[in-house]
Amino acid sequence: MKSLYPEIEPYAAGLLKRGKHQIYLEQCGNPQGLPVLFLHGGPGSGCKSYHRRFFDPAKYRILLLDQRGAGRSLPHGDLEDNTTADLVRDLEYIRQHLELETWALFGGSWGATLALLYAQKHPARVAGLVLRGTFLARRRDLDWFVGEEGVRRVYPDRWEHLLAGLPEAERGDPVAALHRRLTGPDELARRRAARDWSLWSGQVVLGENFAADETSDAVSAATLQQARVELHYAVNRYFLEENAVLDGCGKLARIPTLILHGRRDLVCPLEAAHTLHHHLPRSELRILPRSGHVAGGEEMIDALVAAAADLAAWLAP
Repeated sequence: MKSLYPEIEPYAAGLLKRGKHQIYLEQCGNPQGLPVLFLHGGPGSGCKSYHRRFFDPAKYRILLLDQRGAGRSLPHGDLEDNTTADLVRDLEYIRQHLELETWALFGGSWGATLALLYAQKHPARVAGLVLRGTFLARRRDLDWFVGEEGVRRVYPDRWEHLLAGLPEAERGDPVAALHRRLTGPDELARRRAARDWSLWSGQVVLGENFAADETSDAVSAATLQQARVELHYAVNRYFLEENAVLDGCGKLARIPTLILHGRRDLVCPLEAAHTLHHHLPRSELRILPRSGHVAGGEEMIDALVAAAADLAAWLAP
């Protein structure tokens, strides 16, 4: 089994101004290495220090950014001028700012969505893709997560808890109801909505590894920040036409792509990755039988580190 590379610190880090937003970007590893951009999920979750460690620092120039409103980017949780198109434009701005001819993209969940959308917009700039736990941003994908016939049937108790915080008249559309509270003037309502959403999403993402502290009403600023951004994108259907991600896959025919997906993923069922694989002629699908959605656990870490090594081998001059 492969393990994460040793801890590493950035050799450069800072904020890039993009209108009212400031985008956090850091660089690690070999400044002359293969450029790879890690794209986090959520939307709104932000990068973590261990994300640097999927890549061989001798071979890769490792780039991590926090998308608009997420992580260390400023303003925290800001929703103005924060759309999918804005995020794609940010990526191209960063590529040009760093004077990179091409780069590889390594994205998980919403990060995989964003990687695919950027590659469709700028196919000549993408040397390769590694996609984990792919989210295709279709109506059916969101309905699975927060709909009547989806994962709520696996966690009916948690679903009941999520709806209990909403008036009965609003329970038919919990995404819209929570979004209204998260963007409303009532601070207590914002924090309650963020807490309820994080309890639901945490359970689905982490499964049996989720340990909820239901005795505490404390809500961190980071939890509130992520919930605001995540619900902002969900209520706006990710600012995409239905089936936009799959419809654009014809532009990616030349790009080598590795797709990794846990069979136990309850956030993004395996069907999404399987469907994407059939839309990408140069893709390879690696199904992980014991893994779920998160980029953790021995099997998933082994697969991600191996995928980064395979990508470097494919793209070596």
